[in-house]
Amino acid sequence: MATQTKPILYGYFRSSCSWRVRIAFALKGIEYDQVPVNLIQDGGQQHTKQFESVNPMKQVPAVKIDGITLCQSLAVIQYIDETRPGPRLLPADPKTRAQVRMISDLIASGIQPVQNLSVLQKKGSEKEQWAQHFINQGFQALEPILKQTAGKYCVGDEISMADTCLVPQVYNAERFKVDLEQFPTIKRLNQTLLEMEAFKVSHPSRQPDTPPELRA
Repeated sequence: MATQTKPILYGYFRSSCSWRVRIAFALKGIEYDQVPVNLIQDGGQQHTKQFESVNPMKQVPAVKIDGITLCQSLAVIQYIDETRPGPRLLPADPKTRAQVRMISDLIASGIQPVQNLSVLQKKGSEKEQWAQHFINQGFQALEPILKQTAGKYCVGDEISMADTCLVPQVYNAERFKVDLEQFPTIKRLNQTLLEMEAFKVSHPSRQPDTPPELRA
């Protein structure tokens, strides 16, 4: 599906959900515009009436594309996979596609939400311990699954939506000082993926709203 208007991504440089979408755009070679939504400044710009009109959930990312507005990163990724050329992010084979969705959902629904900013703000001084606990718990489930499904990437030797979810979650794990040595498959896959240009250009250290002290 061709369009003359670039998609617009409303996101935050450090949001793992926003990063998933940036990776997918990069893998597909899709040019897009970014509108930064600072989740911390001014009490969180996601709470403004202006942004609420874009996404009533007051979360990033949100994407305006093809005359519609989509929120929820996996929905965005699946939409662009179904409407844009480039490498398939959801395999054609039903069993392999189910594995990709399983891993993506495990991260996007089972791990990431409980260490999201809005949750951590409620935990105060306990936030790092809280995040470590739930990332460790999630990775203890993810590691044996990936041992079964992984080839070069999360599912076999083709890049997929699962990979767009894994790398941002590992980034969060490192921020919260999770010991990755206990998860060798996760660590290996992450290292491989970070060598790819799509993961480099979409990295939180290279976004328009990245603070100067965090730029790479």
